[in-house]
Amino acid sequence: MADSDHALQLGREARLFVRHYQNGVLSTLSKRLGGFPFGSVSPYVLDHEGHPVILISTLAEHTKNLDADDRASLIVHPCAEDMQAAGRVTLVGRAQRLPDKAGFGTRYLRYLPQAEGYFAMHDFHFYRLVVEDVRYIGGFGKIHWIRPERYAPPPAPALAAAEDAILAHMNADHAHNLRDYCRHVHGVQPQQVQMVGIDCDGFDVRADGHVLRIDFAAPVTDAQAARAALVELAQAARAAAPA
Repeated sequence: MADSDHALQLGREARLFVRHYQNGVLSTLSKRLGGFPFGSVSPYVLDHEGHPVILISTLAEHTKNLDADDRASLIVHPCAEDMQAAGRVTLVGRAQRLPDKAGFGTRYLRYLPQAEGYFAMHDFHFYRLVVEDVRYIGGFGKIHWIRPERYAPPPAPALAAAEDAILAHMNADHAHNLRDYCRHVHGVQPQQVQMVGIDCDGFDVRADGHVLRIDFAAPVTDAQAARAALVELAQAARAAAPA
């Protein structure tokens, strides 16, 4: 594999890793403490460009820090018995306040509906961490710095524009397929299922209250390619179903 191909593969691995979670630790530079690092647990949702978006109050310490100095990092890692072996990704960049809450609100609340009360408050705003560098640790000995262009997903504005329509169609007409995906990929058979998001790398299903990530074999960039990937996955799930 050529070095450029290997770098792209590592970038996609890091991006897929981050897509599997909605919680991380946000580190900012403390205004109160003269620039000391300040860490805060922070839920996030990725946008379609792979940048994490967080919802925070103007009263929060990390908001005050970001408004004084926009440099920040977000470390994403699973809560595992062996934290060192489980892998992690640190996204480094600059946080920008989004001018309009409504634009990203629908996607954010599909993933984190418990934040609806915060979202309604006037002093809560979205901040988008624009990724400038990535530290990917995929396990023991697998440690890499990844440039942002290697981490970034392929442009997929058509897919982003079609997301709401795809979700509505899948949830109205293909709940059985969503259950099959959960069984095939995660080994669970949920009663309640709902697709909450789709992107170039895969999609997310809320299954009995838990968000499950399902990756595509290869990136897709529009609704037609997404449909083909979903059909292919449904066929694989049926073929692997127990008799």
